[in-house]
Amino acid sequence: MSDHERRLRLTSPDATCGLAQSLAPRLGAGDVLLLSGPVGAGKTHFARCLIRALTTPAEEVPSPTFTLVQTYPGPAAEIWHADLYRLTDPAEIVELGLTEAFDDAIALVEWPDRLAEMAPGSALHLDFTHGTAPDTRHLALRWSDPRWTARLAELEARADA
Repeated sequence: MSDHERRLRLTSPDATCGLAQSLAPRLGAGDVLLLSGPVGAGKTHFARCLIRALTTPAEEVPSPTFTLVQTYPGPAAEIWHADLYRLTDPAEIVELGLTEAFDDAIALVEWPDRLAEMAPGSALHLDFTHGTAPDTRHLALRWSDPRWTARLAELEARADA
């Protein structure tokens, strides 16, 4: 599935937000982030912080649980935030226009298992899990597209500075 993996320990909601804010300016049209993990693991918080980092003024970012998709104007491309939890048929993904957004927008997809074979092979997978401390989260980033390797290395270099 993926050739590369990086594991992070996020010690607070602020750390999760900081990671999203650092990644945001490295994204452009055609970038897909697949956010998975149990309820309350930080998927929506991460997406909300990333979207706010890309919008001026910072947008209010409601969870798309009931609307399925929310879109926002971004500096480099439109931003699509999708929550596929309530989808029952992969055909609904095409009806939403999400497959087109994978090519033309920055797409953040919660519950990406609903995509089945429609998940882009070039996507960055972010798997959130609860840590043992109350606000701690563990994040596994997985990718096979080499463009993520350079972007995540830049991110790490910046974090180390």
